[in-house]
Amino acid sequence: MAASPIDAQRKLTGKESFFDENEIIVSKSDLTGRITYCNDVFVRVSGYSESELLGQPHSILRHPDMPRSVFKLMWDTIQSGAECFAYVLNRTKAGDHYWVLAHVTPSYDKSGRMVGFHSSRRSPDAAGLEAIRAIYRDVLAAENRYESKRAQVEAGEQTLRAALDRQGMPYDEFIFSICAA
Repeated sequence: MAASPIDAQRKLTGKESFFDENEIIVSKSDLTGRITYCNDVFVRVSGYSESELLGQPHSILRHPDMPRSVFKLMWDTIQSGAECFAYVLNRTKAGDHYWVLAHVTPSYDKSGRMVGFHSSRRSPDAAGLEAIRAIYRDVLAAENRYESKRAQVEAGEQTLRAALDRQGMPYDEFIFSICAA
């Protein structure tokens, strides 16, 4: 029996993949995070076919070294109707990993009702990655001290909040400050 797309991604190679700084990974999802559209750059970089991606939760790309609490922050932000910028570590179907600077916005229908989300991801700069990796490493270490996902997220949120307090700014401002570094 063939492995499902999610099972295929469970292995990690330790190899980092890159995409051109002029390329943009684009996807759309419904309100639950299931992919409804993906561009050819997304397909190529992720290693999945379009048919393997459509209908799947965006978490199909979740790398285990990406803190859960950052995803919660992203979801809380976009579900409130605000846009969110975030550095995200993803994993490919083959188990490689790649970093993106994601810009996620809510999508609305003609009556103003939120119907999903639009995400554009660019290749992040090295200085921004260096800054965010250090924070995410601490956040992930805090999360990994717990078994339950809820406790992981709570510990990660506290660690992330403390790191941002030391920087003297909220997450979105910190992201903008390291993008401009």
